[in-house]
Amino acid sequence: MNKRILFVDDEKNVLNGLKRSLRSQQKDWDMSFVLGGQSALEMSYNMDFDAVVTDLRMPGIDGLHVVKELKKHHPEIICIILSGHSDEEMIMQSTGVAHQFLAKPCTTRDLINMLTRIFSLKDFLGNKKLQSLVAGMKTIPSMPETYNKILRQLASPNNSLKEIGDTIKQDPAMTAKILQIVNSAFLGLGRHISDTGEAVSLLGLGIVKSLVLSIGIFSQFDEKKVMDKAFSLEKVWQHSLKVADLARRIAVAENAEKEVVDNSFLAGMLHDIGIIILEEHFSEEYGRVRELAQTKGIPMYQAEYEMFGATHAAVGAYLLGLWALDDPLPSTNTRRFVGAAWMVFRH
Repeated sequence: MNKRILFVDDEKNVLNGLKRSLRSQQKDWDMSFVLGGQSALEMSYNMDFDAVVTDLRMPGIDGLHVVKELKKHHPEIICIILSGHSDEEMIMQSTGVAHQFLAKPCTTRDLINMLTRIFSLKDFLGNKKLQSLVAGMKTIPSMPETYNKILRQLASPNNSLKEIGDTIKQDPAMTAKILQIVNSAFLGLGRHISDTGEAVSLLGLGIVKSLVLSIGIFSQFDEKKVMDKAFSLEKVWQHSLKVADLARRIAVAENAEKEVVDNSFLAGMLHDIGIIILEEHFSEEYGRVRELAQTKGIPMYQAEYEMFGATHAAVGAYLLGLWALDDPLPSTNTRRFVGAAWMVFRH
């Protein structure tokens, strides 16, 4: 079945340009081009869409309002903001609402590649309930100790970007979120950032402080929600840190380029992020996954698939794809270094 995409802008020439440039996708995508936010919402009441690509600043109903309303009725929808405005206000307004951002003017290739990649990950995940869950996520929960530490650092008059970056770097959830923000296209960096220390420096203390304290881009894990008695968030995070550190050391020993070294650490850090998502929202079911794996003598990923129709790897991949963190991770060397590290520290 073709993917349905809604394109929204208040300039007719922009919509006509998009329509012309995307003609090659007509065999795979059913595309609607709508002038203004009000018309977009009216169309969405009668039709389901897999994704919306909307301008941010429009008279009347703006792009953020369109995205918020669409997500209320279609939680699984992929939301992309296309805008010519790059400023701190946009970062604050859009964080937690849109999945990805493209700066105007964007190339047709960039837009097609972004949507194609996300749709592929969505189909790979399969389970519609999980698709809706992941698409609606604003944060991934962090260890309470780390969460409280970052709050103390940001509230302190003596805080430093290095200390804040070091704290974020020790937490997979914080790492994923801060990299989503810094890699947003509207910042205009022109390159992919995979080091949290660099990300914090580029954003600056003021933006990071506002994002954490005012917008709430981080959250702490609520252990009361956990029904799976065998689960330990600390053990998952410690495992992730060990894999990340060893993957980085292997990459350095292999004389890999700095980008590959950074990406190896990042991939190791985030490789089990899907477990946290499943435990937070389906803890009782995940407890049965462990029982199923033990009873049948099968790997956890097979038991996950029997229970959810998807593995924690697919869940994590879809989230990181939505957050624009999938581009650097699949390189051959990165997979090799992380795979070797995982073999040492496998559960």
